[in-house]
Amino acid sequence: MGIETLIIGMPGTFAQGIIYGIMALGVFITFKVLNFADLSVDGSFATGGAVAAITIISGKSWIYAMVLAFIAGAAAGLITAVLHTVFGIPDILSGILTQLALYSINLRIALNQPNTPISVDKYNLAVSLRYKGYSLTMVVIMVLLIIALMYWFFGTEVGSALRATGTNPAMSKAQGINVNLMKSLGLVLSNALVAFAGALSAQFNGNADVNMGRGAIVIGLAAIIIGEVISNIFKNRNFAVTLIFVVCGGILYYIFMAIVLWLKMPANDMKLFTAIIVALFLAVPYLKNQANSSFRKAAKEGGKK
Repeated sequence: MGIETLIIGMPGTFAQGIIYGIMALGVFITFKVLNFADLSVDGSFATGGAVAAITIISGKSWIYAMVLAFIAGAAAGLITAVLHTVFGIPDILSGILTQLALYSINLRIALNQPNTPISVDKYNLAVSLRYKGYSLTMVVIMVLLIIALMYWFFGTEVGSALRATGTNPAMSKAQGINVNLMKSLGLVLSNALVAFAGALSAQFNGNADVNMGRGAIVIGLAAIIIGEVISNIFKNRNFAVTLIFVVCGGILYYIFMAIVLWLKMPANDMKLFTAIIVALFLAVPYLKNQANSSFRKAAKEGGKK
């Protein structure tokens, strides 16, 4: 395959990257804003896909399907929140339990079918791999709207309380903020966005699979980390720019994956490549700080001489 094959497929790669960028925005709420390690993402991503697929094949519009997927994801996040805030289960374990339960729930939603096809030939879909240019336009509009809404929300009193909860729960509680309520709200919004992305992904790829969310949390974290490393170039970045770079991280991640596939690397090694990419970007800030410290130390020692 020539380089033109890679270039021709780029609109689809960008669209898929933005879809996972939307998912990463959901992960960003828990991972960065709330400082909560939520592993229920893998389950809620598939929940969004299953709900959207069943809704669409039942004759409803894709808009209705997206709304239901959003609500279903919010419900999944609420389960994790209840397990953590009401029953006192640690955050990681709460997410794992929800993820485990969602596998069976997703199968029930999909009428016990592990894979539900939704062909663009039969149904009117929001996005489709067949119409890459149109799909790219759609997801760009959606992600810009989501970023605008997130920027507005986190600037409100409730959004600021949510951010404060993640920064310093003890101080937030002392200021009269209901920490458990804020955690619950963050988990609900996070998983709702993840499920929304799952619904888009199912339509884009033409099917919803109960395993489609496997590894979603890793991709989401990869997008956040990649975006954070790149955004460090800009010193005076605001919250909106940070969110944009999270989405850019999702795009870059999928460009890397597209290049790996274009180079005809073994498909079975995709998880390995993902781990390597994430590890490299995780190491960059640390190595940079280490290098700066070494230079400063060397400068001090040189000054003493």
